[in-house]
Amino acid sequence: MWSNWSRGQSCAPAEQLRPGTSTEVAQAVARGRAVRVAGAGHSFSGGVPTDGTLLSLERMDRVLDVDRAGGLVRAQAGIGLRRLVRELHRHGLALPNLGDVDAQSLAGALATGTHGTGVRLGNLSSAVTAMELVLADGSERVVDAGDELAAARVGLGALGVVVAVTLRCVPAFRLHAVDEPRPLEAVLDELGAHVDGNDHFELFTFPHSPLALTRTNNRTEAPASPRRARRDWVQDVALDNHAFGLVNRLARRAPRAIPALNRFAGRSASRRERVAESFEVFASPRLVRFEEMEYALPRARAAEAVRVCREILERHPVSFPIELRFSAGDDALLSPAHARETAYVAVHVFEGMPFEAPFREVEAVLRGWGGRPHWGKRSLLAAEELAPLYPRWAGFAAVRERLDPGGRFVNPWIARTLGAAERIAA
Repeated sequence: MWSNWSRGQSCAPAEQLRPGTSTEVAQAVARGRAVRVAGAGHSFSGGVPTDGTLLSLERMDRVLDVDRAGGLVRAQAGIGLRRLVRELHRHGLALPNLGDVDAQSLAGALATGTHGTGVRLGNLSSAVTAMELVLADGSERVVDAGDELAAARVGLGALGVVVAVTLRCVPAFRLHAVDEPRPLEAVLDELGAHVDGNDHFELFTFPHSPLALTRTNNRTEAPASPRRARRDWVQDVALDNHAFGLVNRLARRAPRAIPALNRFAGRSASRRERVAESFEVFASPRLVRFEEMEYALPRARAAEAVRVCREILERHPVSFPIELRFSAGDDALLSPAHARETAYVAVHVFEGMPFEAPFREVEAVLRGWGGRPHWGKRSLLAAEELAPLYPRWAGFAAVRERLDPGGRFVNPWIARTLGAAERIAA
């Protein structure tokens, strides 16, 4: 059995293979079964489960080439983001932006449109200049221009098996990070100033709490703050994870206490400030399991979306915060941020608590505002509902038809999400 991190997706594939080279990937694809690839399992959607061949690229985890002067780095697709950013740092380089988790594989993060926050910065796939794929017939193909690259950058695993990626990186940089609790309504009233006035801005707010925890990260030449391993462990692991997990278990056991527990959690957030390397600031440990839905909206809807999501979640037993982040638009055909500045609104439900009802309500509202679901998070939409949300949907479909005409890389989620392509039977 395979299962994802949240334990909300699982499957019993006919075979699980761990190829170590692109030749071995081609041999696995040529075996004739439906093929899907599992990364680190940090997606909540159904992109991985298959009854055919399930590949893990964990053995394909090396940085292959580094052009420090030009900033171009070629890496195997199975490398984890946590390892990748540290290897980049050793060469004086960094990714321009990173999400708040670094456990994902490189290919998995790109395929689902993983993003960080920063309205002048695109998602992770914006840094991709070329991708190397093994196609359904076992051939290898480099895509480095035009619609094929624009499709493959956020490809949902529907075009082929990505075996290597070339990224345009930037010189390594440090961030001045400040976490600060503020009154939510005051933040939302001045949201544009917060977003435009910082390199990276995001906020968290609990349903029922009047407060928001704001997080600003800005580039700096200042030296790194002294490391205090014990203090950092207490804050990042003991409080942000173990204590938070305890509060959520109490909420699951006594749902009527959730409003009081959420207000307590909101008040418990404290101001923190530090300077550190970018990759040390962007990502943090996530030990408390949950289910998540996230929608990419036109930026102008951000404040309204937070308010409406709070109203919805306060009608349900939800003990997790809402998260709000921002990104620049990009030109990947199925990027949720395609062609517009984007606000990402994420809602979460603690493991073992009912999530479908609140997620349905949230999705109905955000989809009505032109919102697009994050491909790695929960969504209830099918292809006929998704297609009108993407101006280049037909362009992606044309690339998919060309690269995988027989549906070798289809599973039930791909069939529902992208529509017509004949499924290869196991």
